[in-house]
Amino acid sequence: MGLLTDSEVQSNLDLMEEWVFVDNCIIKEFHFDDYMSGIDFVNVLAKIAEKNNHHPDLIIGWCKVNVTFTSHDLGGVTSNCINMAQALDKIYINRN
Repeated sequence: MGLLTDSEVQSNLDLMEEWVFVDNCIIKEFHFDDYMSGIDFVNVLAKIAEKNNHHPDLIIGWCKVNVTFTSHDLGGVTSNCINMAQALDKIYINRN
């Protein structure tokens, strides 16, 4: 699996809500009604990340979770990053 070009990354993100492409990473801030809802989301995310062996950087805050995907091995965004981001969006939408 190789790196996506900047235009390939942006074309994918144009079809996704609120993901941004910055410094060879894709980033999104997810919002929650309370802290524990964010933690529950992170726990589900962690299981998917382990299963796919693709682990995002996370920042957990009050009622929000920032998720950053990049391939540390390749130094940029791959199709696996996009696939993981799409999976998280589905989980987030269906969390209730």
